[in-house]
Amino acid sequence: MGESNIEIRHILKFYCKKRGNCDASRENICDVYGPNAGSVREARHRFKRFQSGYFDVKDEPRFGRPVTDKVDAISGKVEQDRHISSYVIVEELEIDHKTVLIHLKKDI
Repeated sequence: MGESNIEIRHILKFYCKKRGNCDASRENICDVYGPNAGSVREARHRFKRFQSGYFDVKDEPRFGRPVTDKVDAISGKVEQDRHISSYVIVEELEIDHKTVLIHLKKDI
């Protein structure tokens, strides 16, 4: 998440406290920052949170293992043996087969 995302969330928070309209607020932001300043869905999600009294603009921490651990582990197995089977990786790392295939196609 870039600094501009935090800045846009602060602006949305301002419009929400001002009792503005979510869609009109997003249009104003897009006029200044461009059409990729944020999705309608994200703006509505933030407005809903702000209206319910939750005014923190940062994301809540996520739980679970970071995806980079899986990618690094899969890459490590492939670097050790370029001919390793995806099924062997699944058994050794105890990761879902579809996840292994997705990362193999993306990164390798």
